[in-house]
Amino acid sequence: MKNRDSSILYLILGIYALMINWYYNHNLILLLLGYIFWPLYLIYELLTGGLSGGMWKEIPLSYFK
Repeated sequence: MKNRDSSILYLILGIYALMINWYYNHNLILLLLGYIFWPLYLIYELLTGGLSGGMWKEIPLSYFK
């Protein structure tokens, strides 16, 4: 059961990284690269400040407005 919980978290974080990538880039090629290397992309956005100032919650909400 523990393995299943971690795989669900892995899936959710992957989808979140793709949402961030599409929000900033709007490019299918970069979205594909983000899909392949999403853990690195998510760390990159965290370190460069792409998710600061409340953007970490504004980006997902923008898809549901």
